[in-house]
Order: sequence, then C-alpha cells, then structure tokens
Amino acid sequence: MKSATAGPTVTEDAWDGGREVRGPRRPAAWCAVLLFAGVSVVVGCRVADTDGVTPVPQLLAFLPWLLVPTAAGLLFTLRSRWWAGAVWGVALLGLLAWYIEPYGRTEDPAGPPLAHLRVLTSNLEYGRATGPLVDAVRREKPDLVFVQECDHRCDAVLARDLAAAYPHRSAVPGDGSEGSVILGRLPLRPTAGVPGTLGMPGATADVAGRTVRLQLAHPMPPLPGLVPLWQRELGRLRDAAAAAPDVPTVLAGDFNASQDHAAFRRVLDTGLRDAARLDGADRTPTWPARTAPAFGAQIDHVLVSEEFAADRARFLDLGDTDHRALVVDLTLHAGR
Repeated sequence: MKSATAGPTVTEDAWDGGREVRGPRRPAAWCAVLLFAGVSVVVGCRVADTDGVTPVPQLLAFLPWLLVPTAAGLLFTLRSRWWAGAVWGVALLGLLAWYIEPYGRTEDPAGPPLAHLRVLTSNLEYGRATGPLVDAVRREKPDLVFVQECDHRCDAVLARDLAAAYPHRSAVPGDGSEGSVILGRLPLRPTAGVPGTLGMPGATADVAGRTVRLQLAHPMPPLPGLVPLWQRELGRLRDAAAAAPDVPTVLAGDFNASQDHAAFRRVLDTGLRDAARLDGADRTPTWPARTAPAFGAQIDHVLVSEEFAADRARFLDLGDTDHRALVVDLTLHAGR
C-alpha cells in the first residue's frame, strides 16, 4: 500500500491466522526518526568540535549513554523494516564508539623520578561533606588537597581538624559554593589564581627542588543561560595552563566538564593530561554521586603536565555531596 504522506514509508509482513497481511508500520519508524534526530544534533556538535547551545552542552556530558537511544532507534527501524534508517543508526553508533575513546596525550614522562605526590580533589556541595572529607583525608593521607564548595564553616572545620597535618593553604573564602581551598603538607606560596564566579585559588610548591604550579579548577556549570560564562571560565583555566608550559603543573578540581566538551578539550590541548586516563579510569563517573558508578559523567579531574606519571586513581563516595572525590598518586620526573 502506498502512502501520500511525507516521511519514511515502510511496510512489514505480518501473519493473522495464517493470512499474510501487508501494512504500514510508520509509528515505529517515526520513533526512530525522533531518537536519531536528537542524537544526531549532539553527535554533530561533537564532530564539529563545538559545545553548541542548551541542551547540547548538558547532553554532551553523557555522550556514552547516547548509545541507549541509538540502539532503541535501531530496534524501531528493524521492526518497521526501514533500512535507510538502519544505516543512519549504524552510522551514529560508529561515531559514538569513535568519540567514546579517550582524548589527549599519554606519553610517559622523561627523566628519572624525583618525588611522589598523592593528590585528592573533592567538591563538598556547599560544605555538607566536610566531616566525611576530613575522615577521607586522614585515611588516604594525600600530600595536596583541592577542596571546592567549602563555605566559611567548612573552612573553619578544616583549619581546626587538619591544620596539624596540613599547615599550608591557599584559599578563596566564600559562602555556599563560592569558597575553595588548597591544603598542603609541604609549604605553599599562594598565587593570584584564576578569576571566576566561584573561588579558584592557586599556589606554587617546592617539590624535590622543582617549582610546581598548583591551580584549583571550579568554573560555573553549563546551566541554561550560563553556557557562555562556563566557556569563558574554562577558557581562563586554559590560558592559565598555557601560561608557563615549562613548569610542572597540577590543575585539579570540579571542571563541570568532561572530555566530550570542546571547552575542556582545549584545556587538554595545552599539553596537560588527565591523571585518571593515565591509569585507565577516564570514563569512571564522578557526578552525580547518587547514581555513580552505574551512571554519570566524569567532571572531576586531576590534570598534570608531562613531567608527571599517574597511577592508583580511585574514586571515593563521601556521602552528603553530589560528587565523588578523586584520589590519585603522582610521580614527578626530572623531564627533558
């Protein structure tokens, strides 16, 4: 039977009491069209190396999970026997599989090892997870702690409970989500940091005779209406990372971005490498903690310059926060 209606025209053989019946199965085909169209917009922005506009930046964080609607669309094309649609779906699956692969460099650092550093980064969600963070720090014993969303009460608790082990700090005080702090076992020299809506302090440390730059990352999230601000603040982090390419650097925190965001890839293009990826954990979700590790996105990162090797990346469920903490062991090498 022919249809005069525009759109995918599909037929399917069926059986009714032994009698062959032929008829349209357009509802299944249109379901596939809707699924494929939505996925194609997001994948198209990934191909074009842009973050697009809302809701694309929000959906890009969950790029691997777009395999689910794509697979569902393929089932609809098979049901409707819409073979052109099946080709569309297979092409989308291929692109998703390609872009799920890790992004960035992974070369081994040059020169002999000089020192070992353990780094922990955690977003406390308005300071609510301060107590669990203190317990995790005492248990993991990191050398450097990057804390985001540490309000005045959180800052006071950290100063009271961790000052003996971590006497050195660089902080941007603030209420709610605005406060951030870097804590160190080794001496820190505070720097200007990166300007932003939320606190992003910086510091330098002397590690085995080498000056190491430390920078906390916490740009605004890509909420509807705030995507340009999110892009600008990630751009400032990129500029900070590129400012001293010959100085060993650790850039850590809640980036509110994954490797599927073009603005975050620009940070990696400065030569920094994702420590979790170096240890084979580049797709382990850190947010939202409620559904991780079964579902989520990795938006909390420890980025390091080429002088560092990384291993033993692990993700901690602190409770009382929507982020998982990340702990990673770094080895500083002499470099070229």
